[in-house]
Amino acid sequence: MGSIVFMRHGQAENNTKRVLAGRTSGIRLTELGIEQANGTAEIASRMDFDAIYASPIERAQKTAEIVGGRTGHTPIVDERLTELDMGQFTGMPYDEIMSRHGNVFLKFYKGDAEIADSGIETFESVRGRIRQIISDVAKKHGDKNVLLVTHMDPIKAALADAMGLSAELLTKMIIANASMTVFGRGTDSLYVRAVNVLDSSRYAQDW
Repeated sequence: MGSIVFMRHGQAENNTKRVLAGRTSGIRLTELGIEQANGTAEIASRMDFDAIYASPIERAQKTAEIVGGRTGHTPIVDERLTELDMGQFTGMPYDEIMSRHGNVFLKFYKGDAEIADSGIETFESVRGRIRQIISDVAKKHGDKNVLLVTHMDPIKAALADAMGLSAELLTKMIIANASMTVFGRGTDSLYVRAVNVLDSSRYAQDW
């Protein structure tokens, strides 16, 4: 069976400024982010992908284009891979949010009512759209490998479903910029093969 591989976008301006960008347009990759994407593109070029799908958000699109340039694929835009709508927290610094509202990240993963009341997309909604694209990609591409370029929380959604992770563990987990999270396909579900992959050599047996 083929692998479904999620890739987080390279470092972007919002990451260095520690603000919640959400779906704000015009947030570009940093120079380091471009370098990171190029490094992962080199790895991806050895992984025999059948297709690349990407979030419509600029930082993910640019990352996918860099990878596609090395693998020979034109990224397919899929709205289900998009970043969260951060609601009233869009553009706010992390530290300000935490000081005024407590640990909103834990509340997000727990499904606290404050999240929906603030206009933020719920984690359950993210999990639902990620389940849909995984199902559709698996049907379309059969036993071939597929790359999905997206953002941290859509990747955590896939991990939560595959591993049954608690909200507390999800809060602590960091998905590195431009890293890949590799899922193998079982009969009716995914299983985790690797998280935060920055070098494919240790996981190259069944690409």
